[in-house]
Amino acid sequence: MKLESVDSAITVQSSDIDLGESLPKHAEESILRVASKYFGRLVTGSVHFGKEGHNYRCSVNMQMGALKMMSGEAQNKDIYQAFNEALEKVAKQLRRTKRLLRE
Repeated sequence: MKLESVDSAITVQSSDIDLGESLPKHAEESILRVASKYFGRLVTGSVHFGKEGHNYRCSVNMQMGALKMMSGEAQNKDIYQAFNEALEKVAKQLRRTKRLLRE
């Protein structure tokens, strides 16, 4: 499925971590890839990073079309791995929702 539209920009932010240039770009590309795979119309997407002790915490929120907001959160010592795990949780919710709507 091809991505039909993005109604608003994908926000990638952190309250206490310097994200650099590559992490926000990786996050945006990954969210757009997941969005195009499942429903094709991303209304809003946001990613927030935080640090808790030795681990990074990542929260991913996505809303597709008229569906409710899907959220995933993960912690890991690697910031990229924390993002990927949180995004996978959102992708699983989208996959299950798509299956329910098909049946």
